[in-house]
Amino acid sequence: MTALTTTELSAVRAAMPREMLTTRLGDVEYALDILAVQEIRRLEPPTRIANAPDHLLGIKNLRGVVMPIIDLRWRQGLPAVNDVHTVTVVVTLGERTVGLVVDAVSDVVTIEPERLQPCPRFGPRGHADFVAGIYQLQHEGTTRLLMVTDLTALLREI
Repeated sequence: MTALTTTELSAVRAAMPREMLTTRLGDVEYALDILAVQEIRRLEPPTRIANAPDHLLGIKNLRGVVMPIIDLRWRQGLPAVNDVHTVTVVVTLGERTVGLVVDAVSDVVTIEPERLQPCPRFGPRGHADFVAGIYQLQHEGTTRLLMVTDLTALLREI
């Protein structure tokens, strides 16, 4: 038996089913890789930063780690609406920890990468650059469309 090369191991991992946390912004559901999710917290007012972009609500100290708090509604051009379901999803990617404010979290689902469909393009900025693809989730006779989020691309733009 031989060991897999790094390329072969990456290909095997990419083809494996992935668990995703589903979140909601308005009427749209987004899926975040569960392995990047550190925790889900109720929305707490962050410390504002002068001259920060509108989508950067501020910073928060989470057990010694200072992280930016990003409002994904603003990032998507939606009006900010905070209610009892609004939460901050703390994600860690590499050495970056960021709080993403979403309207609500729904559940954890398993997606099969071979069923992931590309996001249609409607001009140069017609879709979110951080959407890796669209996944149709069949559940109890209904179909839900999930926008699978590419956290690397999302955090690169922040």
